Amino acid sequence: MAQTQHDTPLIPISESKRFISECLQAVGAPKNHADDMGDLLVAADYRGHFSHGMNRLEMYVNDITSGTCDAKVEPKILKETVATAWVDGQNGLGAVVGNFCIAVAIKKAKEVGIGLVTAKHSNHFGINSMYTLQAVKQGLLGMAFTNTSPFVTATRSKKIEIARRKGVPIPQGWAQDKDGRATTDTKTAMTQGSCLMPLGGAELHSGYKGYGLAFLVEIFSAILSGATYGPNIRPWMTTDRIADLGHGFIAINPQCFASDFESRLSDLMNVIRNSEPADPSKPVLVPGDSEKLHMAAIDKAGGIRYLPNQMETCKKLSEQLKVKPLTGS
Repeated sequence: MAQTQHDTPLIPISESKRFISECLQAVGAPKNHADDMGDLLVAADYRGHFSHGMNRLEMYVNDITSGTCDAKVEPKILKETVATAWVDGQNGLGAVVGNFCIAVAIKKAKEVGIGLVTAKHSNHFGINSMYTLQAVKQGLLGMAFTNTSPFVTATRSKKIEIARRKGVPIPQGWAQDKDGRATTDTKTAMTQGSCLMPLGGAELHSGYKGYGLAFLVEIFSAILSGATYGPNIRPWMTTDRIADLGHGFIAINPQCFASDFESRLSDLMNVIRNSEPADPSKPVLVPGDSEKLHMAAIDKAGGIRYLPNQMETCKKLSEQLKVKPLTGS
């Protein structure tokens, strides 16, 4: 039976961050690293990307307790030029590696116009937007890439994870089983040997374009950085070996190019937003609009409601790690 969030308590954002940080500290993460992960995961839930929020806490805990992730280490630069840097994440927490790398990219972009940073030996780093927004807040353009699973880029993976928590099937064209047959079962889609289909699904719906995009992400995140790539990446949600994920970060100073960047971009977004929608009840949005709407709704409600399945997972983590339970109203 599908699960809904209507009967779960309202969890304040500060409470979600507290719970995540304390869980990670309980398994050995320093407070500053645990807090970074708490900020990252709750930011995802706040924006409506529940697959990359509290949903991932159990996975990070398992990575640390299994010894396949070292929550105590700091990233280090292996090689750099005025505009580039190659980083060794030293198998640290993804948010710690990601924050380090985007800070380096931003510094270089401010100094010479562009910063390109790649990292190897990292772990899952959450939602890409947490890093691109750091660049945006500095008046820059930002991009972030990661190869969390074999040849996967902007796919429907996060929707599959939430469908699994809700107990509902996924549409045709989202995933294949280990024999290459389309599946609508979430457990099958996440089983070792199965794979997600690229954006567009089958060739009939331009899946080859998503396939090409996946290659682009793999090059910027793993091939340039020397991280594990393609079919060599460990299966999703397993802890039999270190992940050695790759990331790529780009920060660009728009002032190095055509003038009036901000006004031209604002005009473009206004044109798109003011386009006549096919469905009057669904206005045309630009990237980031849906997240802003979700954040406004969370602010109005005073907190986040998680799925019953997620709350049960948090209860188990609380008991396992002897951490104060996640509580709300």
